[in-house]
Parts: sequence; structure tokens; C-alpha cells
Amino acid sequence: MRKEGKTTKKILVIDDDPVVTKMVEGRLKANGYETIISNDAAIGLETAIKKSPDLIILDVMMPIINGYNMCLLLRAEEQSRHIPIIMLTSRSEEKDKAIGKEVGANAYITKPFKMEELLEVIGRLLKV
Repeated sequence: MRKEGKTTKKILVIDDDPVVTKMVEGRLKANGYETIISNDAAIGLETAIKKSPDLIILDVMMPIINGYNMCLLLRAEEQSRHIPIIMLTSRSEEKDKAIGKEVGANAYITKPFKMEELLEVIGRLLKV
């Protein structure tokens, strides 16, 4: 749980699976975070640049733009290069994790995942 008295942090969740986004959104809100949800990678990219969230949770396997390419695009933009990115994906091989690090992800969590682990990583990255 977040500490009282802190400013509400805004988290953008980008995943093409609405079940995942709804579940993550519910737990984030229950822990005091503001959420923005996108089930479309292109819209998620635009949202990240326009809304400047405090953190992005990003799936890898999405149509049109995969998470690795999106991470590269986010790191290339002045407005979003500073935003911590957590890749939340079913891609669990070591080479996948290495690619995530290479493209600029701050953390890499594989599905299925424990929400407590995700919340811990969020807290560490946001320093809450």
C-alpha cells in the first residue's frame, strides 16, 4: 500500500488483453494509483506522450507495434524517455528479458505474475 500524504501517481497500462488491463487497473486503483488503460498499442503510445504518466506497464506481444518497439519509441521521445517502463509479458525466456533491458525497460515481469510482485516493483520505481 502507498504511504498517506503522497501525490497520486498516474500509471498507464498498455496491453491488448482487456482481462489483464481490468485486473491490473482494479488492483492499482485499490492501492491508490490513478490509472489510464489502453488496449491498443498505437493509442497507448500517443497517450504516453500526451498524458505523461509516472510509470508505464507494457505488454510485449501486441498487434501492430510490439512492446519492444514501443519501448524504443518511448525512449526516443523527449516527453516520455524519463518514464519508468515495466514490461509485463508471457515472453519468459532469458533472451526476451535481455531484449527488454536492451530496449530500455526498467523491469521485466513474466505472466502469470503475482500482483504483489508488480506492486513492489512499481513502488521501487516510483519511490513510494
